[in-house]
Amino acid sequence: MKYEPFAKSLLATSLALSCLTAHAASVAPATGENGMVVTAQHLASHVGVDVLKNGGNAVDAAVAVGYALAVVYPAAGNLGGGGFMTIQLADGRKTFLDFREKAPLAATANMYLDKDGNVVPDLSTRGHLAVGVPGTVSGMELALSKYGTKPRKEVIAPAIKLAEDGFELEQGDVDLLDYATDVFKKDMKDSGSIFLSNGEPMQVGQKLVQKDLAKTLREISEKGADGFYKGWVADAIVTSSQANKGIITQADLDKYKTRELAPIECDYRGYHVVSAPPPSSGGVVICQIMNILEGYPMKDLGYHSAQGMHYQIEAMRHAYVDRNSYLGDPDFVKNPIAHLLDKNYATKLREAINPQKAAKSSDLKPGVAPHEGNNTTHYSIVDKWGNAVSVTYTLNDWFGAGVMASKTGVILNDEMDDFTSKVGVPNMYGLVQGEANAIAPGKAPLSSMSPTIVTKDGKVVMVVGTPGGSRIITATLLTMLNVIDYGMNIQEAVDAPRFHQQWLPEETNLEAFTTSPDTVKILESWGHKFAGPQDANHLAAILVGAPSLGGKPVGKNRFYGANDPRRNTGLSLGY
Repeated sequence: MKYEPFAKSLLATSLALSCLTAHAASVAPATGENGMVVTAQHLASHVGVDVLKNGGNAVDAAVAVGYALAVVYPAAGNLGGGGFMTIQLADGRKTFLDFREKAPLAATANMYLDKDGNVVPDLSTRGHLAVGVPGTVSGMELALSKYGTKPRKEVIAPAIKLAEDGFELEQGDVDLLDYATDVFKKDMKDSGSIFLSNGEPMQVGQKLVQKDLAKTLREISEKGADGFYKGWVADAIVTSSQANKGIITQADLDKYKTRELAPIECDYRGYHVVSAPPPSSGGVVICQIMNILEGYPMKDLGYHSAQGMHYQIEAMRHAYVDRNSYLGDPDFVKNPIAHLLDKNYATKLREAINPQKAAKSSDLKPGVAPHEGNNTTHYSIVDKWGNAVSVTYTLNDWFGAGVMASKTGVILNDEMDDFTSKVGVPNMYGLVQGEANAIAPGKAPLSSMSPTIVTKDGKVVMVVGTPGGSRIITATLLTMLNVIDYGMNIQEAVDAPRFHQQWLPEETNLEAFTTSPDTVKILESWGHKFAGPQDANHLAAILVGAPSLGGKPVGKNRFYGANDPRRNTGLSLGY
């Protein structure tokens, strides 16, 4: 369906204001001649760059950063969680590593319901029963052994040193630790003894030392994945679980394996998108939305114009219906990916979008809607050879389930909350899911994590991803659209105000200054409903070749990194 000719006139009073607010505060992207590392914690970024400087490739750096973040970003960096890694190698090979947590073998579909069939509050989010079988160590070890070039001991050594010797806390670090003060005080034997100082919150300038975690990292350094899934570390995980009403056993740890899968791929206006397949919904939903939007002249409509935002919101709404209804762990669910990514299907959805009327989410069928923890972390890396790695991994909630495997320093996830505890009942992030994501033994919960790489003519041009629960997909998408459709440089694209629609609830969330009040009024007159922002994402993005896709390199620099200003611990670092 063609857009209305009068749509451009709607920009008159809003476009200038919205563009100014989007870009006025943006700083220049970080630059590098030989590579770029963007993470949520400055010490981890330095670890990654040091690996690149010492001849390691992007995968070596990604593994080193993953282990370092487990030390310096304990709210989300982890050994006791899981995640995804999208890889594009310089020779054109593409792959995806799924090290998502899995339900223990003793898990059941109704394990978080009471005798009357109602969801028991906090049962899937706090304590050992909320813990899924961790996958991070398995994923890091597979990535390094298959695609890395450096010895394991070399890439883990920086993390061991940071844990053993400690590191000085800055304000952003203290802010994250403060979030879990009450959790730590309930566990003075383990996490409280590490993350509190004499029972009180730690302060800026104090050193955070994690001797137990250093010991666990040394075990992994010596024995690889067996140093985590077998031996004394595994015994500690199982013993802690069994002693605290959890259900993880040694059989669960023995059975865990990282899956290597083909990534989701699609094309958008001459660019090729490589992203996450199920059990992530990210790549499918991003590509489905892009397929819909490709039929509209988004650049001509203008950045955050009423007409442009309307089409983006409606595309999100339609794609999330399918996301929440059909997708799940591919070992348990037949995901209709070919159908969802078919250009003809996108045309049908586009035809269903009224150019001047918002759909009612409650009228869109089938299914019921998703979730996932905000408290994830993402990092992006490109090396001088053109290898690129995009990694999103998580504990789900900040500091996961609020429990630790005793004497290991390993904080454990609460990833079981990402399953459907009961069809139609929202989880802690307000998302409602369906039968495809029901709990089953050995199953991975559906995710929104979207580590993404964009190429042109086979060469990497963008690496992007973010934490943020269900908003991961839309934040990643909007960042790419800001560059491809609207010509922003990578830092402007990351800084720009964002909006999010996930089908249910009905309202679209708007960050401050997303667009002007008169544009909001136009959209409301078309039936849109709006709410304030949810918790901030933290984009980590890299653009290769120039600050924007239409720009030219600055001097000798080829790599441009952008760290999201919405959280204050990250660093883009090139060399």
